[in-house]
Amino acid sequence: MKRIYTYGHDQVKRNITIADIIENKKNNIKMTQVTAQNMQEAEILADQNIDMIITGSDSYEEVRKGAPNTFITAALFAGRFITKEDILKGAIEVAMKGADSVLTPRSPEVVELLANEGMHVQGHVGMVPSNATKYGGIRTVGKTKEEALNVLHELKTLENAGAFGAEVECVAEDALVEISKHTSLVLNSLGSGSGGDVIFLFFEDICGETKDIKMPRHAKSWGEGKSILNQLKEERKKAIKAFKNDVDANKFPNSNHTISMNDGELEQFIKQLNT
Repeated sequence: MKRIYTYGHDQVKRNITIADIIENKKNNIKMTQVTAQNMQEAEILADQNIDMIITGSDSYEEVRKGAPNTFITAALFAGRFITKEDILKGAIEVAMKGADSVLTPRSPEVVELLANEGMHVQGHVGMVPSNATKYGGIRTVGKTKEEALNVLHELKTLENAGAFGAEVECVAEDALVEISKHTSLVLNSLGSGSGGDVIFLFFEDICGETKDIKMPRHAKSWGEGKSILNQLKEERKKAIKAFKNDVDANKFPNSNHTISMNDGELEQFIKQLNT
């Protein structure tokens, strides 16, 4: 564990620092990043030594409770923060709470705005979901020379704006391998293969909680979370039904689940009520 000061000047311990992340990139040491939406998911990730967690800025505080020492990136979702002033305020607030970096899909000007305030910023390139229509739908980006060059151009622009890294989503693997040689940014690969410095997946995909829907090609499940969740759902339904049936049949609550007044107190209480 490394001792650091947060943006809010709290002294804390972290499993990994920005300097470590950059050094790992230089030494071709792959790192891991997984999403977390709540304290329980964060606890699991921290327990299994995942290097980095990413979560929405609104859920940061709960996630931090589950992973007090893990490097956490807070994503500033575009719809949550509209103006530059909104983004700056939201970024500073979550950084003051201890977020180790912030991610924004917004313009290089926004990245520069945050970086100039001393925050560690990541951008987002490739198949950014909100821009899928630009590519004619959801698909891999960078399968042509022109698209690969454009991804590199976007990364260089982020680099010049002061970002330290970027999420690279659904970019052709071989293109990213070459692109990575021409940028100092730490690249978090989501569906972009081994060309990234950090391999990033969603918690629910890893745990097999999305097996009943069509997962993207880049996702993989190592667990049977969906079947277990279905079992839990059926068990909950069975328990709720039994509760309803017992209440309807006057079987619950009964003496095993209630407490009565002390001996003689009920009679005195009734007498008092009737006077």
